[in-house]
Amino acid sequence: MKLWNHMRALWPRWTILPVAPFFLWTLYLAVRGQARGDHLAICAIAAGLAYWNRTSKRLYFGVLPLGLVGLLYDAMRFVKDVGLSESTVHDCDLRNIEMRWFGITVDGVRQTLHDYAQVHATFWLDALFAVPYGIFLYAVFGFAVYLFVKDYTAALRFTWGFFVLNVLGFATYHIYPAAPPWYFHKYGCVVDLAAHASPGANLLRVDQMMGLAYFTGFYGRSNDVFGAVPSLHIAYPLLMIIEGWARGRMLPRTALIVFYIWMCVAAVYLDHHWVVDIVLGTLYTLVVAVGMRKIPQLSSRPF
Repeated sequence: MKLWNHMRALWPRWTILPVAPFFLWTLYLAVRGQARGDHLAICAIAAGLAYWNRTSKRLYFGVLPLGLVGLLYDAMRFVKDVGLSESTVHDCDLRNIEMRWFGITVDGVRQTLHDYAQVHATFWLDALFAVPYGIFLYAVFGFAVYLFVKDYTAALRFTWGFFVLNVLGFATYHIYPAAPPWYFHKYGCVVDLAAHASPGANLLRVDQMMGLAYFTGFYGRSNDVFGAVPSLHIAYPLLMIIEGWARGRMLPRTALIVFYIWMCVAAVYLDHHWVVDIVLGTLYTLVVAVGMRKIPQLSSRPF
């Protein structure tokens, strides 16, 4: 009863609602025998932040959209084939657009930047460009906490903007399913709806180098083999630049710009995204960032 009263004092109107999505999803997966340890860990973290004290409650509301994106990503497994067929997946037609707009000519042969990068890949470049792909989720969460300390309204714009970006991206994956460069280099122009997600040859080599299955485990669980358009990998750093620009000086701004450029180059070098995807990911981010500023100022006292 004491615990319940404490929870009611923090959330008088919707006491259980703040953590309900994570507990209900975990319960649903447990009934299906599909719950994992990370699902239970997320429930514990959500409950701890939501009900510890008023400060943790504000932090919880600030990072809640990040958790909802994770839940949504996990749930995509049940709709992964919606809108997909051999005729609707864009593969070589998208590659042809890439070659026409962003291709290069080497020794008289027209090719994509990805073709060139795969031929000239090195161990050190694999390792260098694996870094932004390996840390981007931690960077997003850390940046959200940073904004929580510096500017709570900006933190809410960033995290809810992150949520909207992902919803738009996930929807696009099914409206315009597109094969990534690694898929073309592995399967060619044949659309195989039974194909499994892969981190690509470069990140596989990094896993082998480390003796771990970090990227294999992360991308091997992906529900969107044909989710190249738009590139959300580059959308996140750009959103960080937009929301962090006014709160940083020269060094933080430079670091954010470097991270964005690093991610853009990595997306191409690692064979994960066409340049077209990067352009569209940038446009998506700019539209969402502008849209978030059209919403009346978000309250710093949620619920």
